[in-house]
Amino acid sequence: MNTPEYCEAPIRVHFGAGLHVVAGQPVDAAAYAQYLGRWSRLFVPAVLAAAEVASGDRVLDVATGPGETALVALSTVTPAGRVIGAGISPAMLTVARARLGAGAFQPAAMNGQALAFRDGSFDAVVCQLGLQFFPDPARGLMEFWRVLQAGRYTAVCVISTPDRAPMWGVFAEALSRQLPAQRDTLHLSFALAEPERLAHLLTMAGFRDVRVQRKARQGTMASFDDYWAPIEAGTGQLPQAYLALPAARRQAVWEEVAARLAAFETDGRLVMHVEMLIGAGRA
Repeated sequence: MNTPEYCEAPIRVHFGAGLHVVAGQPVDAAAYAQYLGRWSRLFVPAVLAAAEVASGDRVLDVATGPGETALVALSTVTPAGRVIGAGISPAMLTVARARLGAGAFQPAAMNGQALAFRDGSFDAVVCQLGLQFFPDPARGLMEFWRVLQAGRYTAVCVISTPDRAPMWGVFAEALSRQLPAQRDTLHLSFALAEPERLAHLLTMAGFRDVRVQRKARQGTMASFDDYWAPIEAGTGQLPQAYLALPAARRQAVWEEVAARLAAFETDGRLVMHVEMLIGAGRA
């Protein structure tokens, strides 16, 4: 579909810490779960398996967000283990704390590229759909290696290419026509979509026995409206950019996305596959 780029005065979207939440505003947890969580949780078991998380482990979940991965990890490591959820967004950590409670889960506000932990503090380090948003992913992985016990594993999950994640890829492309100056930022979700690059970053960070696997899962939404509702709520990187547009340009985005995702409709439902890369390495 050919949609002309706009030549009006450029719009600049100012994202909050972690990109997914507006600075100073709370998280709409239900909208975030519908927009991203429903897809993310499909891959969490594979990430924890790649990190060889076991009962009694002390696990660091970097870029924990609302605690999707930490929640599943807790069911594996407790009662003797602990999960530390590190994140740069205080609003996300508030949601994670409320969702997971006290006890074996501990939220920690910090930058994943400068972790405030001693060397060798953890039995596993995981990062679910966060590394691609790091300003310097290589530096983040070196920190993962530093705080991990020798012989133990880190596992990271990142989104594959836009065409293999159409629920976000189509949306990002439509938004980029309206916000061409921020195209690179709007495509950060796919910044680590090449398996060879992810493997190289893990190796250069010091990890051994590095492996990167492609994993695909299928999801179903009741309708296009079900898909679009959390976008209108504005929680998430791309939804924030969408809401920053004037009404006419938002309508243009809606029309383009609706037209392109119609290819995935079956009896009114949207049935889509999403591919992720899961990279793992041993310290």
